[in-house]
Amino acid sequence: MRSCLAIPPHLGPACRAVLLGAALLARSHDALGYRPFDSTDAAVAPPREFELELGPAGVLLDGSDRTLIAPAYVLNLGLAEGWELVLQGRGQEALSSAAHRASFAGNALLLKGMLRDGVLQERAGPSVATESGLLLPGIHQESGVGASWAAIVSQRWSGLTVHLNAAAALTHEHRADLFVGTIFEGPSDWRVRPVAELFVEREFGTATTVSGLVGAIWRVRENLSFDLGLREASVNGRAVSEVRVGLTFGWAAW
Repeated sequence: MRSCLAIPPHLGPACRAVLLGAALLARSHDALGYRPFDSTDAAVAPPREFELELGPAGVLLDGSDRTLIAPAYVLNLGLAEGWELVLQGRGQEALSSAAHRASFAGNALLLKGMLRDGVLQERAGPSVATESGLLLPGIHQESGVGASWAAIVSQRWSGLTVHLNAAAALTHEHRADLFVGTIFEGPSDWRVRPVAELFVEREFGTATTVSGLVGAIWRVRENLSFDLGLREASVNGRAVSEVRVGLTFGWAAW
């Protein structure tokens, strides 16, 4: 992971302030990539700006098991031109269990950076980014520490935007994990645009997941969007369904 110590010296104070702010926000929330997807795009938040991707409540159906996902969040904070800090996680509670045990999982602290400015930055050609960092321990789940690295390529045409993702990770249990996903978006100038995602993930020795999602993103204004996603997946041949509803908004940090 590229931590604050790996950022050029002139960013040291800003990075320390970012980490403090992220920690405070994590406490205030008590608690997936570009909403409503598992993959992400080759873009970062502008310098000194927060972007919060929030799923207040969602439902995961895994056979006879029902799980409430509340909340799911991704906090992006622009550090400098072309760089952002990402803090993410999700709360979940098993509804089908008599114990209704709550847990907190999917925690990660990541650094995302642009390798090539492209169409998402109003330049010519594809946008290319990388994202790497630590998978952090959860509460009542994922007790170990892991690491991840991803490459993201985005390209836009008049009626279609595509985001390609390839990622490798060492899970909390120190198993190798590979992920390949693609996001498809309708015309970027539509206020409500249809979206879809396909991905395949292999956690060696444990599970293979094939997933598809369809949904829509409603851009209310430049810094506020709402999203809906309906996901169907197969995990080792077992059917999994999920409903995702949320919003993304941004504001100046300082």
